[in-house]
Amino acid sequence: MTIAGDLRALEAEALAAVDATATLDALETVRVGYLGKKGSLTAVLRGLGRLSAEERPEAGRVSNEVRAALEAALEDKRGMLEAVVRESRIVAEAVDVTLPGRRRPLGRQHVLHQIVDEIVEIFAGLGYQIAEGPEVELDYYNFTALNHPPDHPARALQDTFYVRDLSGDRAVVEGESDVLLRTHTSPVQVHVMETQKPPIYVLAPGKVYRRDVADPSHLPQFTQIEGLVVDEGITFGDLKGTLEHFVHEMFGPERKVRLRPHFFPFTEPSAEVDVSCAICDGSGCRSCGGEGWLEILGCGMVDPNVFSYVGIDPERYTGFAFGMGAERIAGLKYGVPDLRLFIEGDTRFLHQF
Repeated sequence: MTIAGDLRALEAEALAAVDATATLDALETVRVGYLGKKGSLTAVLRGLGRLSAEERPEAGRVSNEVRAALEAALEDKRGMLEAVVRESRIVAEAVDVTLPGRRRPLGRQHVLHQIVDEIVEIFAGLGYQIAEGPEVELDYYNFTALNHPPDHPARALQDTFYVRDLSGDRAVVEGESDVLLRTHTSPVQVHVMETQKPPIYVLAPGKVYRRDVADPSHLPQFTQIEGLVVDEGITFGDLKGTLEHFVHEMFGPERKVRLRPHFFPFTEPSAEVDVSCAICDGSGCRSCGGEGWLEILGCGMVDPNVFSYVGIDPERYTGFAFGMGAERIAGLKYGVPDLRLFIEGDTRFLHQF
């Protein structure tokens, strides 16, 4: 058989192989098998140089026709297979516009924000206004104006986050800087009393920071809600009645309230407030350590020395203040034993509220 005959036979074989393919991958295999560097047609074409001068023109013409026919067949087949793939994808990805839409899952307010809103609502019902203050605070407002002496332990580096010295890389040592992250929302009291005249009824929720290691009952950052009342004739009885109302609104009318003497630099007299354990109803259990009571907040009458820093006459006005942690209130309300659960972001836990 002549070289032209070999080429025509190879053409028929290749066209049959192209026609038999059913996928794009199979078609690519056929193309490489005939037109690739090591393909059958390529091997024949490389041998044309060994033909005689009389055979070469005819063989060249036939080889070009065979190659063109094979390339055309491959292109046509590729177009057909791509159309099949495209049609299959359209069918598979078709959207039935008559189907109802899929609802996106909605997020919800974090449980701590829910608790803060609930506390704010309770005190708003008593006529309190919301007050805010800076989280990066001056030592004067955080400690001095709240009657903390210079050697008070709360001022120590192991308890307070002092701001880094902006002029260098070293941390500011105790006493060298008066800028810090507030350790309580009580500085808002001072800001309010500096700018407002009595009567004052404010509630100040916000983030506070302390150098505590996170454990079941402590967090280095938490939410505190501070309350302040300054008016004529305010007594400790007003404070007790206010907090009893709050406890009954937050935890239920059956919860009992107990005040224990305590000490805070900016209130005198001072007290810590306990509520009866919801699990044992005050009889003592493992949850309350056998005491029957659980601490929820600190409070007291505003110390006259604090009034002297803000220019309020302590002979005319009296007042009380209280502070509570939203995380602790939430833990007591919902029976959560570990405050870290509120900040770990586990949606399985958070979706319960």
